[in-house]
Amino acid sequence: MAENQTKFTLLPKILNGGIAGIVGVACTFPLDLVKTRLQKQTVGPGGRKLYNSIFDAFSKIYVSEGLRGMYRGAGVLILLVTPEKAVKLAANDYFRFHLKDENNKISGFRQGLAGALTGVVHVFVTTPMELLKIQLQDAGRVAAIEGKIDSTGGKSMIPKISATKITTDIIKNKGIRGLYKGLVATWARDIPFCMVYFPLFAKIDSLGPRKANESGDAKFYWSFLGGLAAGATSAFIMTPFDVMKTRIQSVTKSAQGDKTYSGVWDAFRDILKNEGITAFFKGGACRIIVIAPLYAIVQGVYFMGVAEKLLGIEKDSKITKKS
Repeated sequence: MAENQTKFTLLPKILNGGIAGIVGVACTFPLDLVKTRLQKQTVGPGGRKLYNSIFDAFSKIYVSEGLRGMYRGAGVLILLVTPEKAVKLAANDYFRFHLKDENNKISGFRQGLAGALTGVVHVFVTTPMELLKIQLQDAGRVAAIEGKIDSTGGKSMIPKISATKITTDIIKNKGIRGLYKGLVATWARDIPFCMVYFPLFAKIDSLGPRKANESGDAKFYWSFLGGLAAGATSAFIMTPFDVMKTRIQSVTKSAQGDKTYSGVWDAFRDILKNEGITAFFKGGACRIIVIAPLYAIVQGVYFMGVAEKLLGIEKDSKITKKS
């Protein structure tokens, strides 16, 4: 990543991060919606589940809600993912650049520290973004439980809900702090995620073939594969925290059987007691399917240097030393 740079220019990195985030989310959002629905559902009367698998959830949502339903909540995510991915990618490059030693190298410990600092910083954008996204994505599941959705493709009565209304209601009832419900849970997920993801990606990326333009960057396909591998690994490890965060960020008891939690410990105890250890990996496979290609796309696009081309400036050069 940025440990071999001889200079650091922040603006194009922020723009590249935003562009990469928009492209990545547009490609992977339907799977993210399925992940949220799977993580939110609990076992109903008689052991009945609304969704039995990733494919079952995907097909039922598509039949009952259509393509538009598959992108429920995408607007707010695409709107906010620009600063979120911009902050995450640019911040990690920034911390890595400034944590290099006098030989322009960065140790494994400092790579982990840069990841941790990145996780601390970027959740201030991530938390309200995901809170709103979860409410929008979950509207169809709640409607299905309440019998308002025809799974055969007939007319469905999904309540109209918007990010603006959700935001207004939260601020009215709980103030700005309400938008940060689940902040600790998001930190618990994203700090270790960044500590694993960024050093792992940097290692994989450093082993690949380089571009012929003397930039020091790996070729696009290698950055893509690096993001895929690092994203899948980090996503799997952090799945239990993602499940708890999803449950915690439910603003109200959305449907019969749903619960609200006061924090990570409360969610952990209740899920373990009533649903067992396997519940912490609900939507895990789907999360990997979402995160792996998302970060593959994001990393590939991030290093393409689109912002530099738009701004007409030279991309930061790198020297040949390896960390």
